[in-house]
Amino acid sequence: MSTPTLRQAPVNQYSRIQGIGAFRPDVIVTNEDVCQWIDSSDEWIRQRTGIITRHRAAADVSVIDMAEGAAREALEHAGIEASQLGAVIVSTVTHPYATPSAAAALADRLGATPAPAFDISAACAGYCYGIAQADALVRSGTATYVLVVGAEKLSDVIDNRERTISFLLGDGAGAVVIGPSETPGISPSVWGSDGSKWDAIGMTRSQLDARDLSLAARQSDASGDLALLEEAQELYPTIRQDGQTVFRWAVWEMAKVAQQALEDAGITAEDLVAFVPHQANMRIIDEMVKKLKLPESVTIARDIADAGNTSAASIPLATHRLLKENPSLSGGLALQIGFGAGLVFGAQVVVLP
Repeated sequence: MSTPTLRQAPVNQYSRIQGIGAFRPDVIVTNEDVCQWIDSSDEWIRQRTGIITRHRAAADVSVIDMAEGAAREALEHAGIEASQLGAVIVSTVTHPYATPSAAAALADRLGATPAPAFDISAACAGYCYGIAQADALVRSGTATYVLVVGAEKLSDVIDNRERTISFLLGDGAGAVVIGPSETPGISPSVWGSDGSKWDAIGMTRSQLDARDLSLAARQSDASGDLALLEEAQELYPTIRQDGQTVFRWAVWEMAKVAQQALEDAGITAEDLVAFVPHQANMRIIDEMVKKLKLPESVTIARDIADAGNTSAASIPLATHRLLKENPSLSGGLALQIGFGAGLVFGAQVVVLP
């Protein structure tokens, strides 16, 4: 008896970004505002990071709210309805629930049900991970259109008084729609991880600690013990980093990953119109530009000056701004690379929408 042949979905040879959107919260936090909490100055922050301001979401604005704002613009730009989406992917590390996913709620809000929906936890590389998966889904025929969103509310996980990372971080969301293309629009992705540096960026405490501390906070609040309440709040999990370790890794190792992405795409730096790195630190961006020997004709995304580091949202936000300020770049090739906690990384060359 012969084995029946399984039916396969019709494949698409290529995929590309067909629409892009962004959401930037209204609250703007200056360096002077930050320096109320830490012993620093506007001059020091500018020199060390290149950041002048960062956006922060109000208390009643969630990761899903920001993701929805960016997604609706991306769908409109792509000229499709949410009901046409074959998958919804949200890259985030700040959705406050381990389950259910932010993506499932987003799909429902947009009217994309019953599209499969899932979150990616890959920190600042999350968006590039999402692009890699969307590209595969579209080219395999599993989905015709895929929504990829990077959305972060990092203000929920910082201690304003610590100096390693809090002053760097902002909130926001960026989104793209990936769909079929007659010509290559997304190169092979170069992605990976280095768990040997797992603790270079991360939370001060686990979710189990947070649960216990939350209970302690509620008990102290109910008893009126303000000292105990303050102690519980002091111990609540927030994000930290080993700045020197991250800086050296990003500058030396990520330049190699970016170069590999160019080679895998079959192009050279001279073929690019733009470079969109994760907006981690202006000095890291500048060093990568030097190591890649990018010509002056390549426009460098420097959204970090006004937006800060927005983790998974940084590349789509920076791309959105780049195209808004330089519409002539549309249709050109851009190298994008994300890297962050894990440590994880991802890069690919894309045709700009």
